[in-house]
Amino acid sequence: MIKYNLSYSNPLTHFLHITITIPRNREQELYLQLPAWRPGRYELQHFAQKLRGVTATANGEKLPIRKVTKDRWLIETNGAETVAVNYDFYARQMDAGGSWLDETQLYVNPINCMMAVEGREHEPCTLQLQIPEDWQVASGLQEQEKHTLEAANFDELVDSPFIASDSLKQETFTVNDIPFHIWMQGDCQPDWERIKSDFEAFTKEQLHVFEDFPVAEYHYLNEILPYHFYHGVEHSHSTVITLGPGELLMAPSLYKEFIGVSSHELFHTWNIKKIRPKELMPYNFSQENYFKTGYVAEGVTTYYGDYMLARSGFFTAEQYFEELNTSLQRYFADYSRNNLSVADSSFDLWLDGYKPGIPDRKVSIYIKGMLTAMLLDLQLRKATENKASLDTVMRKLWERFGKKSIGYSEDDYLALVDEVGQTSFRTYFDNFINGTAPIEDALDEALRYVGCTLRKQESSLLYEHKYGFKVSSDETSKVIAIAPDSPASEVLSIDDELVALNGRKLENNLQQLLALEPDEVELVLFRDKQLHVVRLQKNDSSYYSRYFVEKRKDATQAEQENFKLWLKQEF
Repeated sequence: MIKYNLSYSNPLTHFLHITITIPRNREQELYLQLPAWRPGRYELQHFAQKLRGVTATANGEKLPIRKVTKDRWLIETNGAETVAVNYDFYARQMDAGGSWLDETQLYVNPINCMMAVEGREHEPCTLQLQIPEDWQVASGLQEQEKHTLEAANFDELVDSPFIASDSLKQETFTVNDIPFHIWMQGDCQPDWERIKSDFEAFTKEQLHVFEDFPVAEYHYLNEILPYHFYHGVEHSHSTVITLGPGELLMAPSLYKEFIGVSSHELFHTWNIKKIRPKELMPYNFSQENYFKTGYVAEGVTTYYGDYMLARSGFFTAEQYFEELNTSLQRYFADYSRNNLSVADSSFDLWLDGYKPGIPDRKVSIYIKGMLTAMLLDLQLRKATENKASLDTVMRKLWERFGKKSIGYSEDDYLALVDEVGQTSFRTYFDNFINGTAPIEDALDEALRYVGCTLRKQESSLLYEHKYGFKVSSDETSKVIAIAPDSPASEVLSIDDELVALNGRKLENNLQQLLALEPDEVELVLFRDKQLHVVRLQKNDSSYYSRYFVEKRKDATQAEQENFKLWLKQEF
């Protein structure tokens, strides 16, 4: 059994010391691989940059060790039966995918810092923590003995984050005889009864979709921070959520985020941790794992995260529509929807999926994936007269692929949708998944089935609506976005600093000056520290329109009944 040991001397340095003891070695050349990325964030993160002082010993003697890639090491063992590897890891990244050490706690995502012994990843292993005796450990792994965790293999080890401290708070609720543990680390005053009630409600609704749960128990590991923050990462037996500020945990706005991210991450326990694209079966932590079905893995999960809150009664229909409308505004504010499909954007996650990137290049697999998931759900309900829905697709994905640890392909998903819908959904996939066709009309038609509509409204900001540009909200009036082929695209550039309009100094009054409807618009601006004067000429087009989901006043009784079947709420 391979043994990992974590210790530290001065927590204020944030350095962890890691020892890997490798018994029963039979190799003359032993390779160690540190992961280069982590599931849940499909980009290379190069964790090796946080390691220092990697050495190897056997029988008290140093062994030759050298790097062969950025995060792979070769040890010449000289036939030693037991090899020890030692190194330091800098644990000072406080987010849901990072690791943190200070005088109050040890929080670790093992994938950041644990090396795999190549060829022996399937073997069970232990993780021993050298921490104060009175500290608790919150983890999806079982404690073999106090402060020693046991994993079935390397994949389970690195997929099992933990928090250790003497100030953890914990409560447990049970659904279908499955215990769900909620851990809180940080300064906050949780209303446990309300939290457990709300968690239990959305958990029951998710279990209703899939009918059973992939694991025997589940852990919510919450890092409650003293500053504004929001992040969550899924794991097989747990999730880590970093959220703040702690004093506002139970305030409506932050509590809504807390419940929302918790619902999202729980859905991932099925969708991506078990129901996994074939390209990720198994994970290859040393390089990119390209896949085009991010619209299922993240888009469907994003849809269900909030949708479950509406079905469980946490959101009223109006509150749910507010969440939908926020996503709609984000989607339609980005003209990249015309340039790269959601499937191709999934493939390109590894390139620039987690940063803004160049203007109008790619769509968000989370936002467009969510909207296309809702569209598919409503189209399936209409095609089958409510006999089937996206619930049915996800349940069959679970039964045929997730439960059997078989990865699904794009064609598998398409064929399953056709089977459930009892008709061809090729147009849906061609237009909205693999293509860039406008989604507005299809979404409006689908919403009409449940008595709703997608309402279009022109932007109230004249510089957006008539001229096609956005400015920062501070006093700089800096150009931050430009609609393609708009009047602004002819004369303005990103980061232009607007200083005057028709001779008037701009002081957060751009909208008011344009509301005077001047015949000509002359802008004075700084571009790369150089003064320029440009003239805007409006055309007949409109830009940055806003879209809203709302109920129709003329909804029929049948449509109102469809609405109730969709959201489990009265129309």
